[in-house]
This record gives sequence, structure tokens and C-alpha cells, in this order.
Amino acid sequence: MTEADDPRPYRPCVGVMLLNSQGLVFVGNRIDMAGENWQMPQGGIDDGETPRAAALRELEEETGTREAEIVAESAGWVSYDLPETVSRKKWGGRFRGQTQRWFAMRFTGVDGDIRLNLHKPEFSEWRWVPMDEVEALITPMKREVYRQVLREFAHLGEGSRG
Repeated sequence: MTEADDPRPYRPCVGVMLLNSQGLVFVGNRIDMAGENWQMPQGGIDDGETPRAAALRELEEETGTREAEIVAESAGWVSYDLPETVSRKKWGGRFRGQTQRWFAMRFTGVDGDIRLNLHKPEFSEWRWVPMDEVEALITPMKREVYRQVLREFAHLGEGSRG
């Protein structure tokens, strides 16, 4: 079966591009993978939950802070397929990948408000990076999604306070 013939659905998710006042992007290094595996906060949408509510919940769960406001929402959903071994391990093979609605949020707190261990930690460390450095840090299977998100939210990056 080719990817185009895969009848399995995509898992509905959200992603968050958290930007500080300098227009730098929050990235965290995944705790469940060895080495450098950076990503922005993201996660599944619970039954009955709106994408907006899921984005705010995921931000708090993964960064330990609520100090942010939504400033933009992606125009559409962005999907990607996971390697079969990852899909099988993560969701018992129920989903072929993920489809995500992305939200740009402006961080309104201070760095000390970010507490990776407030909930079950998903990141071992975090940092602020310029938008043009994000894509190179990301695992290859997610790079095209990130490329699209970075393009759509580029106007919010460095030099922009809006």
C-alpha cells in the first residue's frame, strides 16, 4: 500500500509557535528521544475540545505557563505522515499521521514562568531561537509542516512586536 492509498485517518492536533517580545521562537528538546530533537509545543485535541482550547492546554502542559495570548491562527490544517514504526508504537497504528491547526502566541511572561516539570515533562530543555533557525533543528519528518508554519507566521518574527 502506498501512502496515497492509506485509509487510516490523521490524528487531529494543534501546534503552538510561542514568540517572545523579541520575536524569537520557543523550542524544546524532546525528552523521549535521544539526542537533538527540537520542536514547538504540540499535541492532540481531546474529544469535544476546540482547537483553540487545545492549543492553550498544550502550551501549559508542555511549557508550564499560561502567560501567552493567541495572536494568529493558521488558515488551514497541515498534515504529515509518520513512519509506520512510529505510528504503530505511538497509537497502535490507528492513525497514519497528524493533521494540525497551528496557533501563534505572544509570550507575556518572563523566562522564569516556563517550568518544564510542572506537568509530566515532554522536553528536557528549551530555548528561544530566531525563526530562520527553527527548521534546521526539527526532525526531518516534520520539516515540511514547520516550513509551512514558519512561512505563514513569518510576519510575527524578529523585528515585529505585533
